[in-house]
Amino acid sequence: MEIFENAPERAYAWAQAGRGAALATVVETWGSAPRRVGAQLAIAADGEMQGSVSGGCVEGAVVVEALDVLATGDRRMVTFGYSDDEAFAVGLTCGGTIHLFIEPLDW
Repeated sequence: MEIFENAPERAYAWAQAGRGAALATVVETWGSAPRRVGAQLAIAADGEMQGSVSGGCVEGAVVVEALDVLATGDRRMVTFGYSDDEAFAVGLTCGGTIHLFIEPLDW
């Protein structure tokens, strides 16, 4: 399970190496959620990832958000969930909702 446990360290190493990195952290869940509060996903500026915030359901969309965070330097909260209107959009098919905090690492 190391791939899920060392996302902060990996992001830090990427940032130190000058690659640019962001860290997404699950800060709140509601209903059925695939990962618990505290789960993290590290994203390098070239799109490489380590960790998981949703078991794969929304990681692609999180990468897009993280790359924008890296481009702007702005931190942000994002929410992914499921509703009838979003049945075929990016979201959690398990019926839950997750709130993520995405921040750039600038060491």
